[in-house]
Amino acid sequence: MQGYNCIIIYSKDKSKLLFCKRLKDPYKGLYNLVGGKIEKNEDGFIAAYRELEEETGIAKEDVNITHMMDFVYYNQDCYVEVYVGILNKEIILKQELHPLIWLTENEDFFDMNKFAGEGNIGHMLEQVKQFGIGKII
Repeated sequence: MQGYNCIIIYSKDKSKLLFCKRLKDPYKGLYNLVGGKIEKNEDGFIAAYRELEEETGIAKEDVNITHMMDFVYYNQDCYVEVYVGILNKEIILKQELHPLIWLTENEDFFDMNKFAGEGNIGHMLEQVKQFGIGKII
């Protein structure tokens, strides 16, 4: 089963969320959370920090992430690990491929014409709002 990760990143003051705008399928033209593939036998946290730095330039020392939830898609033979972090300092983003953008929480993250994931981004962000980011380990 192939693993993927999605990483919810808040700005230091928690006023904005980091997204990328997809340049290719799946979800071409839509905003998505940053993340990517988990390599075979790779620890989930290591994979999340690796993907975060590759896609955004945000290094492990810039943010502490928590593992908040997982989605398992048996019909697609894959799973998605969801991580959340708040930057501990202001940073300069370095995009790998997809353009990066900060959005405020005023967005309708359930809008499937604007956001990837069939409403899952809205669901994940509601979980953070209602129950927090979890324990930092």
